[in-house]
Amino acid sequence: MDWSELFFQGWSGIIRTLIVGTLAYVVLVLFVRISGKRTLAKMNAFDLVVTVALGSTLSAVLLQEAIALAEGATALGLLIALQYLVTFLSVRSKDFAKLVRSQPTLLARSGSYCSAALLDQRLTEDEVLSAVRSQGLDDLDQVEAVILESDGSLSVIPRKG
Repeated sequence: MDWSELFFQGWSGIIRTLIVGTLAYVVLVLFVRISGKRTLAKMNAFDLVVTVALGSTLSAVLLQEAIALAEGATALGLLIALQYLVTFLSVRSKDFAKLVRSQPTLLARSGSYCSAALLDQRLTEDEVLSAVRSQGLDDLDQVEAVILESDGSLSVIPRKG
């Protein structure tokens, strides 16, 4: 094994990466602009998976010489088109939306934890309290509700008055 190949295998690979990388980036930006803002929104676990898949596909196009730019652009376009189709269907059909989107979960209400929900969602009381404190509140008694949103964030609704 030639150890020098670990660090440098020739200019052709670097030039290919520069050219294909630039073009693949332009293709991805164009596709995302055409498909709309929702394409890369991390609204739920499904959206996150698509975002990761886009990054993985772009990486493969950049680094694997066996993948031509046209194939990579097709793969990126396919992922974005499928994401568009899923979001299109999910805003028009509640049943389809339930299939691909998780529902918000009530974790605490009126100063008390919902223990079963915490177990189901694999969260601790300390994690909920951390979210409460991040909203400038001292403890759970100051909270009307804490909700685990479909995107994984915690919403804290303070008590009124």
